[in-house]
Amino acid sequence: MPSSRDGPATPPPNGAVDSAQIATSTRRDLDISDPRHDLLKAWIAAILWLIVISVESSSLLSAHNTSRILYPLLHSLFGMAPESFEDLHFYIRKGGHVVGYAILSILLFRAWRATLPTAGKAKWAWHWATIALFGTAIVASLDEWHQSFIPSRTGRWEDVVLDTCAAMGAQIILFFWAKRFQSR
Repeated sequence: MPSSRDGPATPPPNGAVDSAQIATSTRRDLDISDPRHDLLKAWIAAILWLIVISVESSSLLSAHNTSRILYPLLHSLFGMAPESFEDLHFYIRKGGHVVGYAILSILLFRAWRATLPTAGKAKWAWHWATIALFGTAIVASLDEWHQSFIPSRTGRWEDVVLDTCAAMGAQIILFFWAKRFQSR
């Protein structure tokens, strides 16, 4: 509906629809460069990753269950013996911790960067990294605490340290990545 600055909106003649106004309002509603969409996308990604971590924390992905899948696969592909598999299985699981919590740290950094913007176009800030690091450490602690109540899992403080170190490593990588792209 056309409107004037001086008076109320007047309907188009014969009930016709003003296509230019609809197109403008639709573009405005679907503008994906809107900071609110960036905020929503960042937090949805972090929340979805937290759900992945929650599923991995269940008995569904306990060492016993993952070995039932991985050992036959590695045995058929590489002829792996059970003795060799135990060590490899341990490192695969710990590697999963490192990758999973590094990703969480990056996603939390991204979410806090969208939530708490700074002046200018900074790609990295201490407060975003610190909040992401502490958030990851809290999630790692709660994850291990939760696992201590599941009979097929164990809650280990060593895993909290590993997860927090992975988060710290991810923040260091983000720092150097941001420095590299800010200098350009």
